[in-house]
Amino acid sequence: MMIGDNQALVEKIVSEIVKRLQSYGEEPMVPIGVSNRHVHLSKEDLEILFGTGYELTKMKDLKQPGQYAAQETVTVIGPKGRFESVRILGPVRKETQLEVSISDGFVLGLKAPVRESGKTQDTPGIILKGPKGTVEKDYGVIAALRHIHMPPDYAAHFGLKDKEMVSVEVGGLRKVVFHNVLIRVSDQYVLEMHLDIDEANAGEIRNEALGKIVKG
Repeated sequence: MMIGDNQALVEKIVSEIVKRLQSYGEEPMVPIGVSNRHVHLSKEDLEILFGTGYELTKMKDLKQPGQYAAQETVTVIGPKGRFESVRILGPVRKETQLEVSISDGFVLGLKAPVRESGKTQDTPGIILKGPKGTVEKDYGVIAALRHIHMPPDYAAHFGLKDKEMVSVEVGGLRKVVFHNVLIRVSDQYVLEMHLDIDEANAGEIRNEALGKIVKG
């Protein structure tokens, strides 16, 4: 590649970054995604539930790159109740994890602790039933800690850091401020805040509503 070509490439990259930063505006606004109950499966558990060698069938892509809602669902069985047709999110993970709201926990008859995704130590267990088999987990049920997926340029633009806790204000008739919102920064992320159904209903919040990040 010639020197002139290198310079043109650098200028193109810089131009794209500047345009993206300008699109963020003067205030740190974040689009919101509302998550219903769902399950992430390990490969081992997927094969027990659906059969040896089974692979998930993508139904639709989610906003975060590489993540998708699968066509497959499972039945979730707790000590007191159950949910039919709980959606599986792909791809498969190292460990199985069920994410529910606090209200879902009441129905199932268990207390789901508020945890960051993947932090499943000392959490309640659950029974998952699929078309080919049943899996009984000793742990893995959480109510997801509200969080923001954030690309590095956005974080740098507004002076935000990975693992920082912030508040997010959402307007409207039922205006609400969510405290203790975890920031997760990665170049693999698209900007999006995740709330569960309980949190969203408290403020009559729907997908793609906007929240304003407030530090402190």
